[in-house]
Amino acid sequence: MDHQEPRRPAGLTAVPGQRDGTATADALLPRVARGDDDAFAALYDLLAPRIYGLILRVLRDPAQAEEVAQEVLVDVWRTASRYDPSRGSATAWVFTIAHRRAVDRVRAEQAGADRARRVAAASVETPYDEVAEQASARLDRLQVRRCLDGLTDLQRESITLAYYGGHTYREVAELLDTALPTIKTRMRDGLIRLRDCLGVAGR
Repeated sequence: MDHQEPRRPAGLTAVPGQRDGTATADALLPRVARGDDDAFAALYDLLAPRIYGLILRVLRDPAQAEEVAQEVLVDVWRTASRYDPSRGSATAWVFTIAHRRAVDRVRAEQAGADRARRVAAASVETPYDEVAEQASARLDRLQVRRCLDGLTDLQRESITLAYYGGHTYREVAELLDTALPTIKTRMRDGLIRLRDCLGVAGR
């Protein structure tokens, strides 16, 4: 059955003179299942330090261990009616919940760290699918080659030297033994034809 959460101190300090945990928990948990706030308060004081210690051994982080311990105790309050005495002691049942919660927190932290690493890796890599990108690049090269073949020899050589060879206009003019103004004009005309050709091929 569902109960409103009882108010308990935020700290996880045991009360002085607590009795044997197993026997007392066995007696208290059925009362907690019936919504007995006093029984839960006693169970809280009895098991909270041990729950905290168990979780701390898994998480090795006091702040997180205290947070998870509080979550476990809330779980115990809400689900006490599910406890079956025939399957073990109340303390073992509570500790099973605590251990499961601690492991879940470790897995969540690990998953978060893995996601952060993936995001960091993705931020420095190309956002495109590699196979699709390679196929597209191959098609682009075929189109460019076909369009280059439609240019005059001087246009094709000039553009190839400048854009694929990395040469300046002046270097292209010297390599082709052609006046610089002629090279600039041929390259401009060739680039216009190349743009138009690629535009038609891309449709």
